[in-house]
Amino acid sequence: MAKTPKIKTPEATAELATPTDLTANSTMSVADALNGILADSFALYLKTKNFHWHVSGPHFRDYHLMLDDQATQILGTTDAIAERVRKTGNTTLRSIGDIARHQRLRDNDADYVSATDMLAELREDNLALVASLREAKDIVDEAKDNATSGILDEWTDLAEERAWFLFEASRKG
Repeated sequence: MAKTPKIKTPEATAELATPTDLTANSTMSVADALNGILADSFALYLKTKNFHWHVSGPHFRDYHLMLDDQATQILGTTDAIAERVRKTGNTTLRSIGDIARHQRLRDNDADYVSATDMLAELREDNLALVASLREAKDIVDEAKDNATSGILDEWTDLAEERAWFLFEASRKG
């Protein structure tokens, strides 16, 4: 498959000139943190959909619907994450390869995963995402990026809620 040639135009080679009062070093740190979160969000989205498609067992319907809801919620954050990166004058992820280079969450390509293991793995991944969000919060607060700081609180709450649901759904009752 042929690669698309890169066209060098003045617009393509010019630096982004997005207006911001944040320093270039600060915005680069914010962008790096957010691009890692974005990559993990895409990885978590795809893993959640994978498990949604392949879950089986006596709680199939409940798990299938919960995982679909969670995948939709995760995907719903990706545009806002990428747009925060762009609003700071930086660039964001461009491809599946770019996602793979930035993601910290591990993929799961196993042919079979039990429903119990699916829920446990997704719970741990959501908690790892929470940890990354908290680290990013420190970075954006140091950069005085109040807008990103506030949004990180919302994304943290969503990931904590997903982890909680996965925990409760996996309890033996």
